[in-house]
Amino acid sequence: MKIYPVPFEKFVMRRSAIQWLLAAVTFSAVSSVSAQSPCGDLKNAVGPFDYRFEKKIAAGIEFHHFNADVEALRRGQSTSLAGDIQYLLFAVPNHHRALASLMRLGRKMKSEKLDGLGYPIECYFDRALRFQPNDAIARLLYADYLLAGKRTTEAGQQLELAKGFAADNPFTQFNIGLMYLILQDYPRALTQAHRAIELGFVKTDLKDRLVAAGQWVEPALVPPALAPAAPALSAASSP
Repeated sequence: MKIYPVPFEKFVMRRSAIQWLLAAVTFSAVSSVSAQSPCGDLKNAVGPFDYRFEKKIAAGIEFHHFNADVEALRRGQSTSLAGDIQYLLFAVPNHHRALASLMRLGRKMKSEKLDGLGYPIECYFDRALRFQPNDAIARLLYADYLLAGKRTTEAGQQLELAKGFAADNPFTQFNIGLMYLILQDYPRALTQAHRAIELGFVKTDLKDRLVAAGQWVEPALVPPALAPAAPALSAASSP
């Protein structure tokens, strides 16, 4: 699935009190078990740094471990291909582009366990979300990973969490809609399309696909009773 890149710095994701409370509950639940996680402790000699807010620091690490060859999965830079991506993800666990590259590498190699990785690929999503539970894009990427494995229920849980944390970021809300479309959850895909339009997103891919599926309804014509209700969210849905 094509996920549109998100220029995070251009949008201030205003979170309501309940969203921050959800983040706190999620973090509390996962932090208590992080030391025992089969995916390892987050402590690292370098970092960990939050990719959303420390991109200048991340760029310094990218310079040695994530050049164009690594991101395009052609060859490693300082070590093996998987080893370079792992180095970056140990330092910046929620590095969105590195997570996407690792996911693509696993699909290319048709394996969860790759030479140069200390953990199975899914662990790097676990680490990213233990580190920053309110990272909407990391959750969206994890949902994409789960969808590829036909774990649709878990993917839907991640999309609901991502939708809450994405707030007024139209790119992420739009991408969530595309993934609901893959799940054939047309009511939620339609809601996301309307939300993205409301936030000023101009690409029409999601609307066009809903039109092709016979599921498009103009925003003003959607009866409130048909709008999908979000399921109750809990820490059990994390990471």
